[in-house]
Amino acid sequence: MVDAAGTGVHLAKIANAGFSGRPMYSLLDPSRFVVFITGATSGFGAAAARRYVAAGGKVIATGRREDRLLELRDELGADKCHIIALDVRDRTALQAAIAAIPAPFDAINVVLANAGLALGLQPAAEADLDDWQTMIDTNVSGLVYTVRLLLPGMVARGGGHVVTMGSVAGEFAYPGGSVYAASKAFVKHFALAIRSDLQGKNIRVTDIEPGLTETEFSIVRFKGDESKAGNVYSGTKAMTADDIAESIFWATSLPEHVNVNKIQLMATTQAIGPFDIYRQN
Repeated sequence: MVDAAGTGVHLAKIANAGFSGRPMYSLLDPSRFVVFITGATSGFGAAAARRYVAAGGKVIATGRREDRLLELRDELGADKCHIIALDVRDRTALQAAIAAIPAPFDAINVVLANAGLALGLQPAAEADLDDWQTMIDTNVSGLVYTVRLLLPGMVARGGGHVVTMGSVAGEFAYPGGSVYAASKAFVKHFALAIRSDLQGKNIRVTDIEPGLTETEFSIVRFKGDESKAGNVYSGTKAMTADDIAESIFWATSLPEHVNVNKIQLMATTQAIGPFDIYRQN
């Protein structure tokens, strides 16, 4: 549903009856959202922050690059966007930052555990172990720290929604993506497991699994080499960060009795490739 201006903002209430004659589902009022977002300095995190604020919600935007967080707060307004400069790999700093969030931003009901990255595409026997460790520390440890530290508050407040950022790589591995793909497979199963742990707590869990999306992802993967990063998207049409943010917003806007376990998205120009078969010459 969209508003009269066609902006794509979900309506809080739908008055018309459904095909069965029963009232149609009422979507959640977007103005009630208080969303904690990691990795909000670019890509999916920044796009999601803009999407929720555009709908009337509030966000706590976190990330390592304070200059970008300040720009985001200036854009969205300090009354709608609270910023925290931190690295999710630092559990002590994360815990202290969460404890210090002021009202009304402390009434968090959506957690978007988005911070993550890929580094390198070398074969496993040649990969940089420091790159592997950074991916594990960020994509796995940072994500579980974030979710674990914010869950008790949502349980105490009677509900909420955990959104984890996975990837199609968590299901479809590819050459050079060994640890990245493994980290995203972890995210997928972590989301499913905590979904079971949270039965009866009115807390929903959704794993978002994007495919080819043009963001700073490839620039980070290739450590600033814009030529290599550009080749990833050359000659094709990838998804955008706004596309992914819309799917996140949709899943969290559904009625509270509806849980979307996962959303797997791929660009129309991307599909599953054939199996890699080694053949001797």
